[in-house]
Amino acid sequence: MLTKRIIPCLDIKDGRTVKGVNFIDLRDAGDPVELAELYAKSGADELVFLDITATEQKRKTLAEMVRKVAEKVNIPFTVGGGISSVEDVDILLKNGADKVSVNSSAVKRPELINELSAKFGSQCITVAIDAKQVNGEWLVHLVGGKVPTDLNLFQWAKEMEERGAGEILFTSMNNDGTKTGFANEALAVLSSALKIPIIASGGAGNMQHFTDVFLKGKADAALAASVFHFKEIEIKDLKEELRRNGIEVRL
Repeated sequence: MLTKRIIPCLDIKDGRTVKGVNFIDLRDAGDPVELAELYAKSGADELVFLDITATEQKRKTLAEMVRKVAEKVNIPFTVGGGISSVEDVDILLKNGADKVSVNSSAVKRPELINELSAKFGSQCITVAIDAKQVNGEWLVHLVGGKVPTDLNLFQWAKEMEERGAGEILFTSMNNDGTKTGFANEALAVLSSALKIPIIASGGAGNMQHFTDVFLKGKADAALAASVFHFKEIEIKDLKEELRRNGIEVRL
């Protein structure tokens, strides 16, 4: 079994880390560079930074923050928010990011993923998908979950894989911030349909949820925010628990 990854997610707004419930009601969770350094030391496998208002406000993710994070951490990190061109990705990678996450821009112009993977390699390209179950169907949403589309989650993820995405970051909007567990049924379907890794996001509330997302959801990595930011779960303790449940992790 491949080693499963634990990934703290830092949602960035106005230079601060924030966390909400179902994508709204945001509260401050600290300085992103300080948090990144803390997570790197506490056993996180990777980090994800999402500038959650970058697309909405039509501005670019701050390259300066990326550079500061790169100076402080020794684990891979992904940056997303407002990325819509080869030039955007070039700036972020040159400033120290290992991967980029593309969401709304891929829906607006799917061939962007072909261009990015051809230029930088698929290992650098994560496609983030925010989806919500509406009348039994998982539909993709854009702009921080504010704009619904008629795209089916599973069909869209498959297209992104075919266009060169190296992994899929799937956030269940129904589960996000609720701490009731991940969307394991949808994750298992995704995992069986795709060859590339699936990062699960949305719903982590306790250690059992992480065990479930790997055993039932078949995810390759689990991403969470508030349980880590507010010290409800320590990564070291979580990894030891996962090991006890027969899940291979890096200690």
